[in-house]
Amino acid sequence: MAFQDFDKIQERVNANRKRKIKKRIIVGSVSLLVVIAAMVGGAFAYVAYEKKHEQQVKNNNKNDDSNLDTPKKSQSQSQSQTLAPTTPTPEDHVSAAQSVIPGPADKIIETLCSSTLYKITCEEALKNRTAKGFALESPTTLFTSAIEAVNENLDRVLEKVLSLQSENQDDKDAIAQCKLLVEDAKEETVASLNKFNGTEITDFAKIVPDLDSWLSAVMSYQETCLDGFKEGTLKAEVQKSVNSSQILTSNSLAMIKSFDANLSPVANVASLASRLLLDEIPSWVSNDDRRMLKAVDVKSLNPNTTVAKDGSGNFTTINDALRAMPEKYEGRYIIYVKQGVYDESVIVDKKKANLTMVGDGSQKTIVTGNKSHANTIRTFLTATFVAQGEGFMAQSMGFRNTAGPEGHQAVAIRVQSDKSIFLNCRFEGHQDTLHAYTHRQYYRSCVILGTVDFIFGDAAAVFQNCNIFIRKGLPGQMNTITAQGRVDKFQTTGFVVHKCKIAADEDLKPVKEEHKSYLGRPWKKYSRTVVMESKIENVIDPAGWLRWQETDFAIDTLYYAEYMNKGPGGETASRVKWPGFKVISKEEALNYTVGPFLQGDWINATGSPVKFGLYDD
Repeated sequence: MAFQDFDKIQERVNANRKRKIKKRIIVGSVSLLVVIAAMVGGAFAYVAYEKKHEQQVKNNNKNDDSNLDTPKKSQSQSQSQTLAPTTPTPEDHVSAAQSVIPGPADKIIETLCSSTLYKITCEEALKNRTAKGFALESPTTLFTSAIEAVNENLDRVLEKVLSLQSENQDDKDAIAQCKLLVEDAKEETVASLNKFNGTEITDFAKIVPDLDSWLSAVMSYQETCLDGFKEGTLKAEVQKSVNSSQILTSNSLAMIKSFDANLSPVANVASLASRLLLDEIPSWVSNDDRRMLKAVDVKSLNPNTTVAKDGSGNFTTINDALRAMPEKYEGRYIIYVKQGVYDESVIVDKKKANLTMVGDGSQKTIVTGNKSHANTIRTFLTATFVAQGEGFMAQSMGFRNTAGPEGHQAVAIRVQSDKSIFLNCRFEGHQDTLHAYTHRQYYRSCVILGTVDFIFGDAAAVFQNCNIFIRKGLPGQMNTITAQGRVDKFQTTGFVVHKCKIAADEDLKPVKEEHKSYLGRPWKKYSRTVVMESKIENVIDPAGWLRWQETDFAIDTLYYAEYMNKGPGGETASRVKWPGFKVISKEEALNYTVGPFLQGDWINATGSPVKFGLYDD
């Protein structure tokens, strides 16, 4: 199925159905040989299945599609270099699972691991913990155990990174960056473990969206760590450790998806979306935040503090306002940034959760910078603005990197804030303008400008009602709007461009024949991008999509899809013939609307800035 890596849409139609769902556990059919564990007075009911070890190894080899590719390079670099996989195949990690006396735990472990890419590694990890006295009190304890294994492995990765020595400054920078990213990964695994505490099996579906988001981010952090090293001895040493933790993370994501799918009722996507044609707001947006998003006069929001370059506010710089923000603040903290160009590097760190920045307009309130890879700064660190704190929201703001096409990778904003929202914002740059790095992100009525890979990263991001303008780059340079970086098939990440306008910027229009432009190219093996119900002007090459580094890399494992696009650039007759590219149906497209794709529960609310379903309904 085209959407086998997505969680089924879960909707409780009414309160009665909710109560019924909480009281039952759906037992999988014997024909599918799926064991579903249920808590009944502390006991388990399950359907067992038997599989030979040799067949498991055979299946692993057959189904392996986990290799990762090299760091994203500038287009000039990518045209002359080829890829080298960085993650070993499953058979490289196959070893005989420890023999224990067969019992209920073993059967449940085998079944849960059957959905993973690395079955034997999964079984070995869980059975070893069982053999060491691990108490199987509930099926959810198996997931706790799996994530604990990830966390323990990350400790070993961190230990390895801290032990590395080099006199080369680039290596030192890579080590420092990797250390921070592994620490980020550990934070998210701990958050995932804490999410399980006190969670009943009947409430498992409620925590799945967070688990999917956080563990997908753990995969991304580890991949970015590897990307920071040049090919050589240091990278090889780190790679050995990171590969193991990535495999364990992949297994955890696969197990959660499989278990949740069997516990949850299967909803009819088409009928559900057709009933909810009003604009809606995600459930993780509070009532106060809803009012903020709908507000027209930003001055009526009663901000906590005001930034103004002319001295008419509480602070003259955004960074000063952030430093003054209380470490622990109940509710949403609002910073109003008055009109002006703020030339400063801004980081909204993880401690600053539920922060809103509101400007006077995306071309009036602008945060600007000019850091670039051409100036020997790592792409990850070139961002003018970084949003990390959970629940970050920005309205009527501009984010800019002025390094120009000569700067190559030069990021205007890096977003790794979970449940982040950008409304009426503007993102200006050339290569790598918007780094939609990790977690769940929503962009509404924004303007995005760039040349090469100017929307890139591994977030679950929806761009709705946005204007995407392709700019003129270096002589002979081709343009690609997206470079999505999903590294594992069980990650719930990808880019959705919905009801947007894609066009040439004014500087490109006279010379667009000299600069071929494409909707995207696959940065990583499971790159996923969907463009639907958008107007694509005569700027996109008829092929639509571009190969990565002129190779066949990822063309059979990526997921690129289009649905009901309009305009001369939306014609699909001459699109690439890759196995991974699809012109999808309405039923398939519904899976990529805001609700199911961002994996959130949604409520009815009129007049909101988010469209729940498709526009052609």
